[in-house]
Amino acid sequence: MTAAVRALLAAGASFSDHVYDYRDHGGTAWAAEALGLDERAVIKTLVMEDDRRAPLVMLMHGNREVSTRALARAIGVGSVRPCAPDVAERHSGYKVGGTSPFGLRKALPIYMQATIAGLPRIFINGGKRGYLVGIDPADLVRLLQPTAVHAAQAGPDRGPPG
Repeated sequence: MTAAVRALLAAGASFSDHVYDYRDHGGTAWAAEALGLDERAVIKTLVMEDDRRAPLVMLMHGNREVSTRALARAIGVGSVRPCAPDVAERHSGYKVGGTSPFGLRKALPIYMQATIAGLPRIFINGGKRGYLVGIDPADLVRLLQPTAVHAAQAGPDRGPPG
């Protein structure tokens, strides 16, 4: 049982389990294909840092990229960039590719692309590679209390921002 599942169970959250064969560098596109899901509903958990090297988590639609410039503006810092994998693992307690926003090693500020809240159901990492949990976005908001931001830009060949 992962730290994410323990956190969800402790909070009384209702969720479904979705297991797939993890593929290095497959990302959300592979997870969505393997599970027959819309990639927009597969949510990435990205560990990033601001210009003072303070860590934060950004939740983004799988078929979108984070505009680091827009995110920095939205949160009032000079710049934002992804953490190096070893740094992300140190902050989150999860291996890259298996990072969940639930059950983080230490409390981090969490930001979420605002349009995620409008989805009927989302699928987000459950704390290990090849494992997603399906959850109502309202439960994610209730449990994590993320700050909603507009920081999406189109992913490569994946359509307009949303």
